[in-house]
Amino acid sequence: MDLFEYSRSLNTKNETPLAARLRPTTIDEVVGQQHILGKDKLLYRAIKADKLSSIILYGPPGTGKTTIAKVIANTTQSEFTQINATIAGKKDMEDVVNKAKGTLGMYGKKTILFIDEIHRFNKGQQDYLLPFVEDGTITLIGATTENPYFEVNGALLSRSIIFELKPLEKDDIKELIKRAVYDTEKGLGSFKADISDEALEFLADLSGGDARHALNAIEIGVTTTDRSEDGIIHITLDVAQECIQRKKMSYDKNGDNHYDTISAFIKSMRGSDPDAAVYYLSRMLQAGEDVKFIARRMMICASEDVGNADPMALVVATSAAQAVERVGMPESQIILSQAASYIACAPKSNAAVEAIFAANNEVQKSGNLPIPPHLQDAHYKSSEKLGRGTGYKYAHDYKNNYVKQQYLPYELSGKEFYSPSGNGYEVKIREHFKKLKKEAEE
Repeated sequence: MDLFEYSRSLNTKNETPLAARLRPTTIDEVVGQQHILGKDKLLYRAIKADKLSSIILYGPPGTGKTTIAKVIANTTQSEFTQINATIAGKKDMEDVVNKAKGTLGMYGKKTILFIDEIHRFNKGQQDYLLPFVEDGTITLIGATTENPYFEVNGALLSRSIIFELKPLEKDDIKELIKRAVYDTEKGLGSFKADISDEALEFLADLSGGDARHALNAIEIGVTTTDRSEDGIIHITLDVAQECIQRKKMSYDKNGDNHYDTISAFIKSMRGSDPDAAVYYLSRMLQAGEDVKFIARRMMICASEDVGNADPMALVVATSAAQAVERVGMPESQIILSQAASYIACAPKSNAAVEAIFAANNEVQKSGNLPIPPHLQDAHYKSSEKLGRGTGYKYAHDYKNNYVKQQYLPYELSGKEFYSPSGNGYEVKIREHFKKLKKEAEE
């Protein structure tokens, strides 16, 4: 290395983004993702033992896909090569494969190929890798933010283990921020900065589980903030807000504002006001509310306030809850907005709520009344001697797959718990039952 190369290497090191400098070098330094990196988990054991098979790392940005690949690069005895699918072509892959063949033949060493953004490769490019993954010339590590079942060749998937990474928890983000501020080797410790608890909470909330987003903000804060008279760079809430270009909302997650806002959100959906629902959704999201909490409340509202007036409301809410866990912020706000506006616009019914509450009251009042004998289990020897199942009418043997018989305990004969409303799909439910009962009597 000559003087110019040495100088260039120093400059490159100094200009490397904080998020890249803080990347762990060992698997034990990785923060979060304990569902796949816990010490008893497959991926942790495979990395530790250097016995990795081809894998696909799937998850939102900033959750550690590249970090895991770098850790593998630092710990494996195999040759490690990295390409990015956004800029690499078939020629790049041919070069990697040819080198891998040579390394395997001459030194008996396998090659691990890390392909970032693997979903960017077209089918032909992905197909090219198949035989070399199949014969062990290459161990593939693919990283993608897109669902691999849609974006990655099925043949490659069948030869790989898929590990899904989730948005980092708030405590994980806080730990990374503190490392960034106080670590003198990889972080910004040499700047002699200090971050307040309020600023730490704010940045962790607003990062949305994206470590890179939080680290970029803290890097800007430390490197652009003047020192105070005590010689320390103080990262206060005001500094944090400026760095991330968001204002802290007046929102205490354990206080009245939290409960008032979620209450207004639910009541707006119940009251069929999509504008208000989306407004309160925005307030919660900008205050850093947990998207999983919001999604859970929407599932409850879809059943409690919409119910069978529009059965799809619960399907939409449940799908949204699953989607936000996989996607993360900021895209999750779109999914939540769609679900909230759907629930708000849906016809309403609380008949399901009234039904279970009425049934609860009856059970508490009358206890365990005897179940009619013809409904009791008859799948055991000598059940007939006890009268179990005798006289049961199989509904599918009758017109409209319906027959009138006693289902409730005899003491509750004629009792009604579920009464469909006159809204939405429940109108059809009422008409359907009216028709069934009328034709059964003819």
